[in-house]
Amino acid sequence: MPRSGIALLFGVCLLAGCSALPERDGNRPAPVSAPPGEVILAAQLASHINALRTVVQGSPAEQAEVMAGARADYEQAQVGPAALRYGLLLAAPAHPARNLELAQQVLREALAQDQLLSPPERALGVVELQRVDTELRQAKEIARLNAEAQQQQRDRQQAAPPANAALTRRLQTAEDDNARLRKALDEALRRLEAIADIERGLEPAANTEGRRP
Repeated sequence: MPRSGIALLFGVCLLAGCSALPERDGNRPAPVSAPPGEVILAAQLASHINALRTVVQGSPAEQAEVMAGARADYEQAQVGPAALRYGLLLAAPAHPARNLELAQQVLREALAQDQLLSPPERALGVVELQRVDTELRQAKEIARLNAEAQQQQRDRQQAAPPANAALTRRLQTAEDDNARLRKALDEALRRLEAIADIERGLEPAANTEGRRP
């Protein structure tokens, strides 16, 4: 839970614990104590806040201890404040035991019997469950986009060999054409050379015939 959320919950705790106190001035007697139910509610909210603070900011040993206690309470009760606390702790950021999927499940279980929760606890559970749902949807969408990008990359890599093969075939065809042209040129040169040899062999006979009386 972000620190602003913890601060807001702490404010709710203070209000819940102090809302029943009458106004004080110099002419009035000391205020009466808050009703026991509100005292219990304030203590319960303060307990949730302290657990969240420890899980987010505590040492690894403190984090593990709080998570283990919350899990044991949840496994014993499965509903009510114990389920709410365990779900809140599972969804809290920046600790090794964070598990959004399990947090979603536990928070839904807690809210399924919300009559066991106080109004502030119900409100907190609803808000936190909505945040967890949103984060999971975003993570799922990011995973889908990454999978599509990887598939497109694989498709491009698989399409590359045929393209290279086609280029290789075109290069081979060009080389074969050049070889045929060179062969034809060599053949033409040989024929020209043969014709030139024949012409050179006829020249003496032609000169002899020209000198006869």
